[in-house]
Order: sequence, then C-alpha cells, then structure tokens
Amino acid sequence: MIDVVGVTDAGFADLPQRLQRLVSDAVVVLGGRRQLASLPAVEGQTRRVWPSPLRAELPRLLDELPPGQVVALASGDPTLSGIGSTLMDLLGADAVRLHPAVSSVALARARAGWSAESCEVVTVVGRSLHRVRRRLAPGARLIVLCSDGTTPAALADLLVDAGCADAAMTAWWHLGGTDEGCRTATAGRWDGERTPDLVLCTVAVPDDAVLDGPAPGRAEDCFEHDGQITKRDLRASAIGHLRPTPGALLWDLGAGSGSVGIEWCLAGRDARCVSVEQRPERAERLRHNSVRLGVDDLLEVVEARSADALDELETPDAIFVGGGLTAELLERGWRRLRGGGRFVAHAVTIDTEQILVAAAGSYGGELTRISVEHARPLGRHLSWTPARPVVQWSAGKPKETP
Repeated sequence: MIDVVGVTDAGFADLPQRLQRLVSDAVVVLGGRRQLASLPAVEGQTRRVWPSPLRAELPRLLDELPPGQVVALASGDPTLSGIGSTLMDLLGADAVRLHPAVSSVALARARAGWSAESCEVVTVVGRSLHRVRRRLAPGARLIVLCSDGTTPAALADLLVDAGCADAAMTAWWHLGGTDEGCRTATAGRWDGERTPDLVLCTVAVPDDAVLDGPAPGRAEDCFEHDGQITKRDLRASAIGHLRPTPGALLWDLGAGSGSVGIEWCLAGRDARCVSVEQRPERAERLRHNSVRLGVDDLLEVVEARSADALDELETPDAIFVGGGLTAELLERGWRRLRGGGRFVAHAVTIDTEQILVAAAGSYGGELTRISVEHARPLGRHLSWTPARPVVQWSAGKPKETP
C-alpha cells in the first residue's frame, strides 16, 4: 500500500497534523525535489526523487525500495494529471490510498470566479500544446495546466494563430503559497516573458469569437490538400454514419489530407484515429493538418499501402475508406472491425460502386447515392453546378455472441 499525500504550494507545514505524522512515520517518502526539501529531517527515513522518464523508470524505482510504509507526495489533487493516477495505473487502485489537498485548479477557479461547471481543464504537461485548439469555442473557459514557465507565451501564440487574439489570459503561479503571483493580458498583447515554472493559465474566449464547433463539415480550406479531399457535405455524412464515441478508434484508409480522421477526432471526445496514406507528401500534409487542428496527440499517421498495414493495426471501432477501395481491402477490414463497429466507404467509379453493392449484399447496411450541386456564377446569373455523385455504403457489424 502506498499513501499518496497531496501537498499545496505552502508545503509540509500546511498539511493537517494526521498527514504530517503519516509522512514523518513513513519508511520511504517519494516526491519532487521541491516537495522533499520542504520536509523536516527524519532520521533513518529514505527519500527518493521521482525518476525521469517517470512511467518508464517508476517500476524499477518501486522494486528497489526497502520494505515498510511508503508515502508519495503529490501536488494538490493526486488524480489531476498527477502521480496518483500514474500509481493507480501501475499498481491498481486497491494498492493506492489517496489524501488529496486543494488542487491548483480549484484555487484557479476561485481566483477567476468560475464555477466548476463553467470551465474545462486541459493539461499540456508532457503533451502537445495543440490539444488546446480542440477546446476553443465561443465563450469557452479553460484552465490550462502548463509544463513550465515557457508555456504561457507559447499558449498566447497559439491562441493568436487560432483567431483568439482577444482571449483574456491570466498566468497563475505558486497558487496557495507565499510566492503566489499572476500576470493578465489578452493573448494578442502577451509580453512573452517567462513566468515561474509552477504555473497554470486561465483562458476566457470572447462570446463573439468566430470559431468552429465540434460538429463535422468544415470547409475544405481548413485543410491543406492537393484536391484529393472528401468534400464537406460528404464528410459530414460519413462522420454521421461512423458515429464517433469517446475514446473510440477509427481507421481512415487512403486518408489523403486526413479530413475525415481529423473530424472524427474533433467530434468525439478523445476519439482516436489511425490514418493510412501511402504517398509521402500527402502523409506529411496530413500530419501538418492534425497539428493545426489540435488532434496530433490523437491521430497516428501510417505511411503505407492500406492493404499492407491492416494486420499491424489495433482493432478498430470504425473504418472509413475514401480512397484505394478494393474488394480485398473491404473484406479484410470488415474481418478486423470489432463487433458493434461501423464501416463507411465511398465510391466514385462504376468499378468501386460495384464493390459496395456486393458488400451490401454480403454484410447488409445502407447504400446511398449522394449528389451535391452548388450555385456558381453563369454570366450575370447563378446556375447549379453538380459535383461528381458518390455512392456511400454504411454498415454496422453485429456484436459477437458469446
């Protein structure tokens, strides 16, 4: 059993007496350098600093500890992007006893005057800063947990690039401690100076900001592409039939610009995607699109022919085929799809259309022929210009019976 004790920025002196005794009586105390330095001396007590990289080295550290009571020190709430979550993942919840303190997030809400229901927490500690992008929306209130004192300036740059230069930012450091401080400005006027490292930011996006929400169907110019892109009307239909759910995995085969996989990640909270694209220039463009739209930590690009990649990929919850459709690819993908999953494929030629007709005969599902026309100038008038019709096959795989 490991006791994980949350500590505020005020350190050991701010702990209740029962937790002070717990820490002082422990045979081993684990923590960050700053946390361990705040403890009074205890004769014979072993103290170890967290290793780096943490997840890779932590099992070895735990194996080397002497027998006896172990206490781990955490910042604030140990389960809020903290060591408590890591230890529970590694050892199981039954082996970890949590003693949370007031978190920096709770203190930030109190300073900002925000309710818990009115804001969202985004951590970029050890993760891509671009994940903030997918939480940006008119009126959004974000609490961004920062890696270090360089993060606020980088966050301001990201907000400006995303069209949120008027977002109000406050960097808060050492919340709850004697060195607490803050700096406030709009993202567009942020001075770029580094803050102390123990920092988070509150971000208030204006209510009238012009931003896309999570619904699919972004304009084509939101993505860099070479013309090979699933157009917005068809993309919205495909995502609607794929039905993204939190954490679900999509295979986007023949991904091109990556528009379908990226929209999948944006539509379902923490929905993931493996985008398979064989052309190197398109794969690189796809990666860039995933960064610009804030899903690079959720989307993996596999540079290969779809047929060559399938056997090595994690079992998907959904599959989309927009390019390179063959009967073999469809059959192999269907076999790999988990029970209860969804399969959507598009065809623009008679040959690939016949593949989808055969698939509907074998697996069921729905065939839809989609024809979209857009009004375009014709002299002094407007005229309807049709796009190439697309046949869409959408099917759900039956759940496997025990």
